[in-house]
Amino acid sequence: MPRKLSVDHFVRRFKTKRLPDERRGKNKQYRINDALLGAFATFFMQSPSFLATQRDLRRHKGSSNAQTIFQMEAIPTDTHIRNLLDPVSPDEFAADYQHSLREMERQGYLKSFRVLQGRLLMGLDGVQYFASTKISCPSCSQRQGKDGQTHYSHSVITPVVVAPDQPYVLPFVPEFILPQDGHEKQDCERAATKRWVKQYGQELAAYDVTLLGDDLYSNQPLCKLVLSQGLNFIFVCKPDSHPVLYEYIDAIAALGRLHSHQRRVWNGRYGEIWQYRYLNQVPLRGGEDALLVNWCEITVIHETDGTILYRNAFVTKHSLSRGRVEEVVRCGRARWKNENENNNVLKNHGYHLEHNFGHGERHLSTTLLTLNLLAFLLHTIADIGDEIYRRIRAELGRRDTFFQDVQALTRYLIFDNWETLLNFMFTQLEIEPAPD
Repeated sequence: MPRKLSVDHFVRRFKTKRLPDERRGKNKQYRINDALLGAFATFFMQSPSFLATQRDLRRHKGSSNAQTIFQMEAIPTDTHIRNLLDPVSPDEFAADYQHSLREMERQGYLKSFRVLQGRLLMGLDGVQYFASTKISCPSCSQRQGKDGQTHYSHSVITPVVVAPDQPYVLPFVPEFILPQDGHEKQDCERAATKRWVKQYGQELAAYDVTLLGDDLYSNQPLCKLVLSQGLNFIFVCKPDSHPVLYEYIDAIAALGRLHSHQRRVWNGRYGEIWQYRYLNQVPLRGGEDALLVNWCEITVIHETDGTILYRNAFVTKHSLSRGRVEEVVRCGRARWKNENENNNVLKNHGYHLEHNFGHGERHLSTTLLTLNLLAFLLHTIADIGDEIYRRIRAELGRRDTFFQDVQALTRYLIFDNWETLLNFMFTQLEIEPAPD
């Protein structure tokens, strides 16, 4: 694994990161960086009891994996971690996501993600990760339910690098949907996305990024903003929310000038007919200043009974042709990987996205979510670039088996670092070295 992408490298980054410490006086039993490393270790090891087991290990053996693998000088309690991290903004960790993407590009790992003649896809999706009628903080979004109760929630935009044929997704800097200073209206997914595009758009333009998103994103202000930052887009475009565009499409279709073709696809059980329709330079909305976009549609039909199995349409600034439209549609449909390979894994496969690890009064909820995403990102990077990690995961099969073994080993044995732990597992499993 390249040094600047290794877990040990990120542990050193976190250990030396300069974070705001608002404590006054001499009561500084724990370093704030130990609180950061403790929270990250809990997420990375997928073990809520990891720090407790390491305290026991230190009592019996004089050292622990919290000290060796995660370079913690002391092991704070959960309460100390929450109190110390509450004033720390998630913005403090944006550079770690940027560093990861930059190193993935430099080491050549992004090549397998590139499509559309070398472009990178980044899917955008909003996800709610906390909801309650009892627990709240000043950063919560609020709404009044029909029952008269106030409902509190936290939501986030989770950008991820995706590709149609890639099993992996790579999270990038998240953007939280939070009440904004100086704004009376509740924050929303569109407003949060605009902030994120303004902040990171020009940086991502250097990677030749095309953004993916659902119908919520295919509005003129956001599309123009995306283009102004040097990015492209493939956004879902539904008839109900784009009446002028579809009136134009229907008129062109009535004249017989709408481009279309179809092909047969065997899905392993029965045949499907994939029908494509597309048209370049159509108005996204009404008015003389309407942005002209390129529109395409796919309809999947059961070959035998004619049932429509799937239908969707997209708008983009990528030029469409018979040879290009199928690839654009494949890329547009890849946005589902954001939900399936990112949010679903975070919710249901060990990262407990929707668990309230700590709410705090300021940034705690958002900062812990950011560290959780970083833990997922580092495991994904290791799965892509670390042969030993990948071979161990393949040998053990299930994700939870791997983490159960890691938790058991670190409960009783002390390892110098993460790489030493992986080498130990590789040897004990008697995995044959891969051929050169």
